[in-house]
Amino acid sequence: MESKGAAQWSSIIVPSVQEMVKEKMITTVPPRYVRSDLDKTEITDGSGLNTEIPIIDMKRLCSSTAIAMDSEVEKLDFACKEWGFFQLVNHGIDPSFLEKTKAGIHGFFNLPMEEKKKLWQLSNEIEGFGQAFVISEDQKLDWADLFFLTVQPVESRKPHLFPKLPLHFRDTLETYSAEVQNVAKILVARMARALEIKPEEMLKLFDDVDSIQSMRMNYYPPCPQPDQVIGLTPHSDSVGLTILLQVNDVEGLQIKKDGKWVPVKPLPNAFIVNIGDVLEIVTNGTYRSIEHRGVVNSEKERLSIATFHNPGMYKEVGPAKSLVQRQKVAKFKRLTMEEYMDGLFSRELDGKAYLDALRI
Repeated sequence: MESKGAAQWSSIIVPSVQEMVKEKMITTVPPRYVRSDLDKTEITDGSGLNTEIPIIDMKRLCSSTAIAMDSEVEKLDFACKEWGFFQLVNHGIDPSFLEKTKAGIHGFFNLPMEEKKKLWQLSNEIEGFGQAFVISEDQKLDWADLFFLTVQPVESRKPHLFPKLPLHFRDTLETYSAEVQNVAKILVARMARALEIKPEEMLKLFDDVDSIQSMRMNYYPPCPQPDQVIGLTPHSDSVGLTILLQVNDVEGLQIKKDGKWVPVKPLPNAFIVNIGDVLEIVTNGTYRSIEHRGVVNSEKERLSIATFHNPGMYKEVGPAKSLVQRQKVAKFKRLTMEEYMDGLFSRELDGKAYLDALRI
């Protein structure tokens, strides 16, 4: 269902960084991309203890033996409380299909510009090629291009986007969407088990009928001065659950842990999963969304695809009632998803500032 607020969810149209890099052979970064405001926080080299995000085994989460399942659910619970991020292995999606998906995304970003222009953001939309959360003409920009689209429910798809994708790629995304949705539902059900809350309190928010699944494909071109720019502004995800697939083997994702930036080293064909702000609200702050960012390098492009899972627009989001009864306090306001999204798209991306505004 189209939300009445969706028309206001727009982002100012900006040039393609990929095109700029291709065309101009630039040696210095244009001023609008120079980020003197960059967080100079130390980056760990990954050699110390506790600098690798946890690894969760989906096969064990779905084990028919209670002992194996419960020990993995315990690991999942720890990952969601302490890290907000984990890598998911043995998720059951065929590696050859994932390779096909990655090749499709690669080809999609390499379409000629005249083809891409047909799929560019419109002035009153956030979907299509472009950037997100650009709300003023003097705002600093990320060193990246993205393609954003809503995939589920089917009636929310923009008629000028999904049906116009190259046919093979569209079919691949359709299958990928269903596979990843399935993974998300299992993870959410196991989180409910870990938190000992009624499964329906979680599942009714992410059920099939009207829950929203959107995708954001990211292209980070190489940059002549990588330390002057940011590929993706530090933020926590404003969604329920994010499932990210790294498309090529170039690292760039960093998460903030104990005040330091920790680089994520993606395992081959694993998903990188993270808790979004909506799940932090639903779990009453027990599971935390974590600030993360994308950095770029001077040699190679980096590509990824993030799939976001959200409750339906007319669902009310607030701390799970059974958790509030146990903890004796609600830490967040209750509001509909539509109200939540209206507030989100009226501001720049800025760490966890939006979530903080919803605290009681």
